[in-house]
Amino acid sequence: MDPEKAEKILRQVEELQDGHEIAIIRVSEPISGAINIEGNSVRTSDVSSSSLDSPTPANLQADLDHYKELFAKLRFSYVEQVTKEKFIRAIVGDPPLIVTPQENVDLEKHNAAAKAELKTLKQDVADLVSELETAGRELSRRYERVQLEMTTLREVPERLAALQRRIHELKAAREPGQTPLTSLPLGRTLEMVEERKTQMREVDRQLEQLQSQVPRKRKELARLQGELQTLEAKRQNSTTAASEAKRRKQAALGGVQDDLEERGRWWRASEALLKQMLDVQG
Repeated sequence: MDPEKAEKILRQVEELQDGHEIAIIRVSEPISGAINIEGNSVRTSDVSSSSLDSPTPANLQADLDHYKELFAKLRFSYVEQVTKEKFIRAIVGDPPLIVTPQENVDLEKHNAAAKAELKTLKQDVADLVSELETAGRELSRRYERVQLEMTTLREVPERLAALQRRIHELKAAREPGQTPLTSLPLGRTLEMVEERKTQMREVDRQLEQLQSQVPRKRKELARLQGELQTLEAKRQNSTTAASEAKRRKQAALGGVQDDLEERGRWWRASEALLKQMLDVQG
């Protein structure tokens, strides 16, 4: 990606975010605003003000449950008070309000129908709330993912610039033609890597074979060294005997011809001994 293009995209995203802060739905703002007007309000519940200052999903849920309980108590008190007032007005009125059984039956039917409709509406509201909660959680996850991608996007221009500087440095450091293997295309480089790997595997296989032959070769070497020592001892004895025989012969005869003959015999004996030692067929 081009650094200029990445910076342009980043600027566009930041412009979209200006004035459109994404946050948790602040359902407590109307309540907190009514409570905190000019700092002169009187607390009517035990809800912590910290949840109003910095609302979180857990705090909002706790406040919602608390207010539901308060409103349920308030509704019960209101219905009770209104019922008492109507009853008192009915019995002290002039003339007193007389309710017939048929009117009670009609009222019960009307109340039953209203209750059924209210129950249906409550179920619809509960389903809508469940859908909104699901959509809110999904939106929260998407928002967190967008924030993470924004952080990564902010780092992209610097990383691209650093990589480009590194590429320029490597190109400047490499002289043309000095290392032709480094200028190969990716396909050819991968092929060469596979060839080297195949060669390495073959070398490893041969090395394993040679290592398996090491103990046998060591035993054979020890045997040959023992035989060589025996032959060396024999050679030393033969050389000593030949030298002694030569000395005696020269002392007994003292002639040049005899000396040459003795030398010939000694060389022939040495040759035969060496052939025997080296197992050479002459």
